[in-house]
Amino acid sequence: MKEITSRDNKHLKIVRKIRDGQIENAIFIEGKRLASEVLRSNLKLSEIYVSESFAVSELNKVLTGQIGSKTNEIFLLPDKIFNSIADTKNSQGIIVIGEKPETGKSEIESTLDKNISGKSITVLLHEINNPSNLGAILRTAEAVGVAGIITTTKSADIYSAKALRSSMGASLRLAVWENADFDSVINWAKTKNLATICADANLTKKYTDVEWKRNCLLIFGSEAHGLSRNELCLIDEIIYIPMQNDVESLNLAVACGIILFEATKD
Repeated sequence: MKEITSRDNKHLKIVRKIRDGQIENAIFIEGKRLASEVLRSNLKLSEIYVSESFAVSELNKVLTGQIGSKTNEIFLLPDKIFNSIADTKNSQGIIVIGEKPETGKSEIESTLDKNISGKSITVLLHEINNPSNLGAILRTAEAVGVAGIITTTKSADIYSAKALRSSMGASLRLAVWENADFDSVINWAKTKNLATICADANLTKKYTDVEWKRNCLLIFGSEAHGLSRNELCLIDEIIYIPMQNDVESLNLAVACGIILFEATKD
């Protein structure tokens, strides 16, 4: 390991910019669990930073060595200096810097082209601006085996530090198309023969009454205002989740999970 003893070190200045989303093609991964998820992905790494207290543990040394097989740039920092680059208050003592994965329409299409079952779910998240909700949805999406995730402009950054933590590394493995235009995605879905389906609390078709055994684009709108009337007019089917006790709505990530597990069950 190379030692860094100054908080003004040039490497650390760059790490702070990556942490704060100021460098476009790099991502900031913090924490032991999330760092270990890197081993399950094809993510290209550039650097690893560990605190002195983290490096004391033999198990942590093993983890550092495993992740270090992807890069030779491993830096050891005094705890106080490490905390100056951390994004969490009680950091676990390891930060990994990686190259942002490739994203775009072609990533989704590549996954769809490999599908031979004729039934898959692609998820479109429209103006979802809470990174914790976004990450939680990605974690569920990976768990049910979606074909990919599409986010529109004005959505939170899938690869922000907070969204990455909430996704528990799912965003490092899913096919992703970022910053898409809503109308363009709907038109694209038609060319790919994807049925477009979204949830809205004011409709009468239950999510359990949908024919899910086909290729679908499942759409979720903003936590604050959902989809506009004009946007709803572009959708093939609009569904709702029945609720009791005069509850009007669910947390977006919860609603997404309920529908995704229904849509992908055998």
